[in-house]
Amino acid sequence: MSQALIAALQNPALYPHPVEGFQLIETHISWVLLTGPYAYKIKKPVNFGFLDFTTLDARKHFCEEELRLNQRLTQDLYLEVLPIGGSETAPTLNDGAPAIEYALKMRQFPQENLLSEIQARGELNDAHIDALAEQIATFHLTAPQVPQEHPLGSAEAVMAPVQQNFDQIRPMLSEQADLQQLEALEAWAQSSYQRLQPLLAERKAQGFIRECHGDIHLGNAAQIDGRVVLFDCIEFNEPFRLTDVTADIAFLAMDLEDRGLKCLSRRFVSGWLEHTGDYAALHLLNFYKAYRAMVRGKVALFRLGQEQDPVQRAVILRQYRGYAALAESYSAIPSPFLVITHGVSAVGKSHVALRLVEALGTIRLRSDVERKRLFGEQSADDKGQLAGGIYNAQASQATYERLHQLARQTLQAGFPVIIDATYLKLEQRQAASEIAEQTGVPFLILDCQAPDAVIASWLEQRQSEGRDPSDATLEVIQVQQAAREPLDEAELSHSKRVDTHDAASLDSLVERIRQRLPGI
Repeated sequence: MSQALIAALQNPALYPHPVEGFQLIETHISWVLLTGPYAYKIKKPVNFGFLDFTTLDARKHFCEEELRLNQRLTQDLYLEVLPIGGSETAPTLNDGAPAIEYALKMRQFPQENLLSEIQARGELNDAHIDALAEQIATFHLTAPQVPQEHPLGSAEAVMAPVQQNFDQIRPMLSEQADLQQLEALEAWAQSSYQRLQPLLAERKAQGFIRECHGDIHLGNAAQIDGRVVLFDCIEFNEPFRLTDVTADIAFLAMDLEDRGLKCLSRRFVSGWLEHTGDYAALHLLNFYKAYRAMVRGKVALFRLGQEQDPVQRAVILRQYRGYAALAESYSAIPSPFLVITHGVSAVGKSHVALRLVEALGTIRLRSDVERKRLFGEQSADDKGQLAGGIYNAQASQATYERLHQLARQTLQAGFPVIIDATYLKLEQRQAASEIAEQTGVPFLILDCQAPDAVIASWLEQRQSEGRDPSDATLEVIQVQQAAREPLDEAELSHSKRVDTHDAASLDSLVERIRQRLPGI
């Protein structure tokens, strides 16, 4: 196959639809021909070791795989695989002639709708990240599990590409500082692997090795028809795709942090965790984020041997060092702490908790989410009852026990935690305090306050939006106010009042925690 075929395909008469014009996008493995309404992707006959498209049968197979795999995540974006007949200089499209090549037909969308382009314009927002978190979580929960007998997903298979990164990077470095940093990163990765081996084996046994996307970053997501769409998953290499779901989200988390969007990265991870309930993934997250950063660094260095211009070589080395520094940041000793909220429903606790997620990297555990993960939705007959259905005393006790179990697990993984719950009873707060004491971390109670009129207004707003997991009504809140057990003298010594309707109060809280825990 040659450039002659790509040139010949730029003939409007070949297509059964109007052609607005032709634009060619070329990567190292494919050509994508844009026509206006549709895009046609043709794979190059190349072999890079991690992919082999050198035969026509292989290109057909991987076009079909790309169609199958991406249709899991998209609607009406990946359409069909079409045979190209005729000759390189006089091709035909899907006319029954023997195939000389294959093209994947896709619905075209404006390139400015890519989230990477939206981010470059400074327009990426919370809604994009929340939509991605929900879509990826839903995808992971339904993706096929890798069979236990399959070699991929074992602890050894996880570590092999991590070690390969270091082995391939080392010969491309010459400066002593770079080599010393690489040695330290390699030692951290190896020690982390030794510590995580039992968990890696457990993850496979529990079905967390799944047929994932394999290449989640902002350049592979777009805003189409008003919704965020993830596309272009890995079709050509099973080890890249059949992996722990944690490795899948680690790529996007790292990509966001590389772009200076640490708050959005934290928001994404928090949202994914709340949708999946897979908090054990936190033990692996930094290990996989460091791996993804070093892959990016290695790919940058590959260009070093092909570049003679000293200015461009310096640019490549700067890119590598940026990724190495990012990987190094994931090896830092953590500073976990435990925060709980105290306040009635709709007082703004979730908003406060989310602010701490974004500003301080805390992991938010929500009673409303975990209660429904344990017991399902409240029945229609029990709606609005404070102590009925999934809100009875036994269910509430089980919910708090679950929250405390997850808090312990998350703190042991090295992450700070905020538990978003009412904590109206002293015994509930004491149980949380014991978790902090047992794990040896600082403990803080956020006493969340707001005027009754503000609470009523926020309650009305979230009920109208219909997206909040809480079932509380104004009557329930009034009962909570009456039954609320105030903080005692001992609790007041490690509590902070937060006027949730006052942005300055929340800013002050964030700054105070930063001052007490400068390592976060």
